[in-house]
Amino acid sequence: MNAALDIMAVLAASTLFASAAIGQSARDVRGPSPLVAIENEPPARLIIDPPLAEQLAHGLVFIQYTTENLRVVPVFGKGALDVSPRIGHLHVTVDDAPWHFVDASGETVIVVGLPPGPHKVLFELADPTHRVIDSKTVSFEIPVPAPRK
Repeated sequence: MNAALDIMAVLAASTLFASAAIGQSARDVRGPSPLVAIENEPPARLIIDPPLAEQLAHGLVFIQYTTENLRVVPVFGKGALDVSPRIGHLHVTVDDAPWHFVDASGETVIVVGLPPGPHKVLFELADPTHRVIDSKTVSFEIPVPAPRK
């Protein structure tokens, strides 16, 4: 009897998850179509994950990010401010350096060559004229490498 109840519970849960996945549209996953202007666009938002732990253990910093209500593309200048859906790029500053680099790929940001110890990376979401819209800082520590045997 318990086995039958367990099977029914698994089937019910599977049906619930399947119906949620079926009910999801491409717009739910990808956002609005880049081919249609959006009136009254909500504010752009930057979402940053902590560095991938597996890579950090090897002294490599892989930081994934995404944006809401803004597409990251390599388009710059005043004329691009009128594009809808909104476009922009990232400014990335490592450890309060007096300079930053620009990322317009939308892909994982990779930083290598940092010494062991604490570090931080500032991500600034910017419009095509480099005006900062949103920013987030990620703090992490590069571990001291284990001695080789």
